Amino acid sequence: MNDQIPGSGHAPGHAPEPGSGPVSDDDGPVPGYLDYARVGPLAPEAVAASAAAIALARRAGPAELDRLFALSDAARASAARLLGAQPHEIALVPSTSNGLFTAAAALQGPGTVLVPRGEFPANVYPWLRFAGRGGPDVRLVEPDGHRRISADLLRRHLTPEVTALTVSAVDSLTGHLAPLGALKEILGPDRLLIVDAIQGLGAVPLETDAADVLVSGGQKWLRAGWGAALLLIRDRCAERLLPGLGGWAGVTEPFAERHPAPALPGAAAHLATNPDFPAAAALGAAVDGLLAQGGPAAVGDRIRATLAELLDRARRAGAEVLLDGLGERERAGIGTFRLPGHDPAAVHRTLEAAGVITTRRGEWIRLSPHLPTGTVAADLLAQALRPLAGSSRATLPTALPAPPVSPVPPLPKALPSLPSDTPLTPLSPVTPLSPVTPLNSVNPLNPPSQEPTCPTT
Repeated sequence: MNDQIPGSGHAPGHAPEPGSGPVSDDDGPVPGYLDYARVGPLAPEAVAASAAAIALARRAGPAELDRLFALSDAARASAARLLGAQPHEIALVPSTSNGLFTAAAALQGPGTVLVPRGEFPANVYPWLRFAGRGGPDVRLVEPDGHRRISADLLRRHLTPEVTALTVSAVDSLTGHLAPLGALKEILGPDRLLIVDAIQGLGAVPLETDAADVLVSGGQKWLRAGWGAALLLIRDRCAERLLPGLGGWAGVTEPFAERHPAPALPGAAAHLATNPDFPAAAALGAAVDGLLAQGGPAAVGDRIRATLAELLDRARRAGAEVLLDGLGERERAGIGTFRLPGHDPAAVHRTLEAAGVITTRRGEWIRLSPHLPTGTVAADLLAQALRPLAGSSRATLPTALPAPPVSPVPPLPKALPSLPSDTPLTPLSPVTPLSPVTPLNSVNPLNPPSQEPTCPTT
């Protein structure tokens, strides 16, 4: 592969050294931060690498540019180690959404792509937008309960026209870990498995070898911030994906006098332009930091242990855990609960006032810890929930006191009779009652209000 960055005019050099020795995380998130599934506060390695890259861009001499442009190569090499891939199978794109749109533009019809209903919309709209514009048709698949996808569900929907399945590696609400290996086995070699991995990559081990195409941004569990995402396109399916969004950065001769020029080999064919180099540096450094801490297996064990303790504290307060029956390896770093009888918005505000940072999704409160999460987070959660335990907005006293009973006067032995010529007053017509809306129904035109949130997963 030609590793020169299109448009740079410089060969790759060496990435800048962020500094010697371990990087301190003293300025990390607050102790009760349990919202990595929404935004992962930057890892210290990512902060240092981004600052070093910005310093290179500020000087912008030939030597500095050589080093700056090499950062994306270093990031791709680090990602290749993480994903068990070759560097040329990986490209750096601006975001998870951009990577999924890239995949949707590359997968040309005819055929049908299966999309589990309930997927986060970043993994829905790319396929809808390209259906009828050269892309395959879209079939939304109803999930098995709260599990978005299972091997049995896929098997029931696998018809001859299906060419691909796109799925989140980890469901952003329940934390359910999709069985990627089993899904790919059912799909077989002739159908593509496309994976949105942002809620799992960096949190737990993923069966990344099963994915034909995989996309993941760095702003959540990788703790690398915004601006760079990994796009993996395996060699085994590269010829089936056209460079639909590939631009000048994806061709072999970007400065040729005449175009079009041949596409670059590998995932680089799908690049629209150069990456954000400081963001690429941060992403590469964050991946290196993850690997240095033992990789997804070691990190995942610690995250799952922390999450198990948090969910246990919530149960002691009377909480109901969503998909509480998941096996140890079926749940990633996300756990979700609710307190029956309590206003979820009020619970969310109570937690935030106590320094416990979470995300509310409707009636559910989502917990998502990471390595920096200490034991104090579980204590803060328990303290915040303790006043709510055993109380409920819908709870009434077990027995209402009976009202005092006044003595009933005795009835007369004979009721007085009216004279036969006494006119009777006609009864007034009865006004019909207005229909009563059931308590458990929701007017679709006036849904229940929810606190405004940043539209992230």
